[in-house]
Order: sequence, then structure tokens, then C-alpha cells
Amino acid sequence: MTYPRVEWDKEVNAASIYFREREGDISKGVPVEDEDGDVLAVLRFSPAGELLEVELLNAKEQMPRIFRS
Repeated sequence: MTYPRVEWDKEVNAASIYFREREGDISKGVPVEDEDGDVLAVLRFSPAGELLEVELLNAKEQMPRIFRS
């Protein structure tokens, strides 16, 4: 499989950008908030601290154009 890999659920307007295959559990998800405290994205890390996934919660606006096809 080629990475990064993008999965976009247009019905809920959320997308995940994966950087590599997950091996086991994700140890933590870290929310990214705007100045009003609204969650814009979630960063997911392996137990070793490696970034595995970025989940965008408003993908239509946040996702780079090259991934919106």
C-alpha cells in the first residue's frame, strides 16, 4: 500500500490521512483546537510516539486540494 493514504467520508465530512500501516493499538489521540476550543483535527500516535494518522473533522475545507479528487 502507498502512503500517505487518504480516506474521506464525504457524508460526515471527515478524512483521515495515514502515514503508515498501524501495528497494534494507537497509544493516544491528541485533539487540535482552534482559539474557540472547537476540535479541528485529531493527531494519532503509536505507543512509541510516531505520528500515524491525522483525522480532519472539516475535510471539505481543511484537506489539501491534491487529496480532494
